Amino acid sequence: MAKINWGIIGCGDVTEKKSGPAFSKVADSELIGVMRRDAEKAADYALRHHIENWYSNADALMANKNINAIYIATPPASHSSYAVAALQNGFNVYVEKPVTLNATEARQIAAALKLYPNLKLTVAHYRRAVPMFLKVKSLLEESIIGDIRTVQIRMWQSRKPSLVAKTQDNWRVNPELSGGGYFHDLAPHQLDLMLFYFGKPEMYHGFSLNQSESTPADDHVCGQILFKNNIVVNGSWCFNVAENQTTDTCEMIGALGKITFPFFGNYIRVQTDSIDETFTFTHPEHIQQPMIEKIVAYFNNEADNPCSIEEAILLMDIMDAFTGK
Repeated sequence: MAKINWGIIGCGDVTEKKSGPAFSKVADSELIGVMRRDAEKAADYALRHHIENWYSNADALMANKNINAIYIATPPASHSSYAVAALQNGFNVYVEKPVTLNATEARQIAAALKLYPNLKLTVAHYRRAVPMFLKVKSLLEESIIGDIRTVQIRMWQSRKPSLVAKTQDNWRVNPELSGGGYFHDLAPHQLDLMLFYFGKPEMYHGFSLNQSESTPADDHVCGQILFKNNIVVNGSWCFNVAENQTTDTCEMIGALGKITFPFFGNYIRVQTDSIDETFTFTHPEHIQQPMIEKIVAYFNNEADNPCSIEEAILLMDIMDAFTGK
């Protein structure tokens, strides 16, 4: 296998623990350059993570002849432009979620990718590779709770969710940078897993509103998906509830029972007439490492793409339908 030498565009908070260190812990992979527009912060990141090269300009990073893959971890507003630029410069690409501000921009990436048939691009829906969520998939495939009738997703958080990484400017509630609000930051994890588990949707619709008006972004989103296999998913994302009313719950109701789990927790509970069992998990130190392992294999023609741009476009179509874009 060829060694994948990575450069990060946007070495911010999400890369500190979740992803950045994993690039040098995966076999045949190494992080050798990082970029951030704030040169002082880029230099500090490189020093702390023992990375040889740092830049305050993406073009300078992409001029490094030793780099052959780019990880884009900036706010979503610049994902499309950086992804297209990376492809134009001959790099395989890994893009953070949400892949873009909206489905239109995601299609721009797909169109650019078609111009370079020898290049590859993967989207960071990394929960597809995390053992806990693979266990959910195996339980569904075993039909442990029978045919799935409905799935109920509830993500209710306060105006300052503890699940969200803290940043100085809180760009996540600036729609021009994030595409929306906390829904755009957290819902891709949940909705992508629904696509991963249940396949193609037949229809989807929803609505959003700004109830608290505490930020420019909508803080309450509701949506429904009907899958081609007649599974119904109902989702509720509210980011203005009291601290004592927060919840992160997914309930999968089947003909024989129920599977319950949080998207940001570490357990799965299975309940039927004859079973009441809870599985607990210790997540990887770097939560994206299992996904990065799959990407390195994909980039080296040893595995399929763990999450394609086409799958990410479908997710963005659903999110756009829920938020009225």
